[in-house]
Amino acid sequence: MGSPRRPIDVAGRGRAGLRTGLAALGAAVGLLAGVPAVAGDYATREVGAWTVAASRDGKGCFLTREYDRAGRTTLLLGLEVDGTNHLTVLNANWSIKPKDRLELTFRLAKASFPKHFAVGMASGGKQGFVTDFGAKFPAHFAASPTLQIFRGNVPVERLSLDGSGAAVAELRRCVEGQRGKPAGGAREKEAPNGIPIDPFSAGAGRKGKN
Repeated sequence: MGSPRRPIDVAGRGRAGLRTGLAALGAAVGLLAGVPAVAGDYATREVGAWTVAASRDGKGCFLTREYDRAGRTTLLLGLEVDGTNHLTVLNANWSIKPKDRLELTFRLAKASFPKHFAVGMASGGKQGFVTDFGAKFPAHFAASPTLQIFRGNVPVERLSLDGSGAAVAELRRCVEGQRGKPAGGAREKEAPNGIPIDPFSAGAGRKGKN
């Protein structure tokens, strides 16, 4: 009889983690700033306890959930059209400062990420962190009943992921719908005479009639 299956361990990152972590920070800030904006023709959807929405820049989508506990923890998983992802966790009681460098351990049912690099951030009156993972992370997230987070031996959070399978499936559908669309969300609108509403925007490429 074989030994029981153990979670996959994924090592933390050093300088490379700083670069990718800061990139994830920028992406997360962009997503949070866009709530509840809708990109393109994708309407925000409620999937159980989760909310799935498209990012304002049209480069991806995110799912989010708020937990009814001290500090009202917010969890956000973003997925972009290029396949990159980032996880943000925020709480009003935490003392993390923006751009703090953190090493945290993340545990899912079949994957563990020890000493994983994260960057501090703040949004909507809450403080927390953002980090990114490999391409398989959304699948691990979808298949796990909980997400546990530790700072060394100190427990940070234990979050229920009930319904995350359906939420991640909808997240992927949202991202697929963003592929091929011009960056910046919806296509530029034009007046009846063919002149764009904002002719100086990046998406304005047609000349109007005079």
